[in-house]
Amino acid sequence: QVQLAESGGGLVQAGGSLKTSCVATGRTRSIYGMGWFRQAPGKELEWIAAIRWSSGETYYGDFMKDRFKMSRDKVKNTVYLEMNALQPEDTAVYYCASTPDAEYGLGHARSYGPWGRGTQVTVSS
Repeated sequence: QVQLAESGGGLVQAGGSLKTSCVATGRTRSIYGMGWFRQAPGKELEWIAAIRWSSGETYYGDFMKDRFKMSRDKVKNTVYLEMNALQPEDTAVYYCASTPDAEYGLGHARSYGPWGRGTQVTVSS
């Protein structure tokens, strides 16, 4: 099994930046890809970005690429999400997840499991 733990969330003012991390432990050799998702209060889960673990190739959801950047450190088994020009509407719990095969595509939540517990990002106006 793979275990995931996010960190780096917090409170930031509008226009600010934040970088979250997600460390994978356990059977990390089974990871095909990892993704970042978020869920705002009362809203559906939203895909932000994904990375193919072997190549480092990244993919982004609509309107995400301009302000969000995903990267990974294979040695540390860690993925990062850099978030810039944050706005109050970016307030959400941010989750990382891994997938062994991306059966439904790297942009689809259904491909992923396990998931981390999430880290809260709050953007004040």
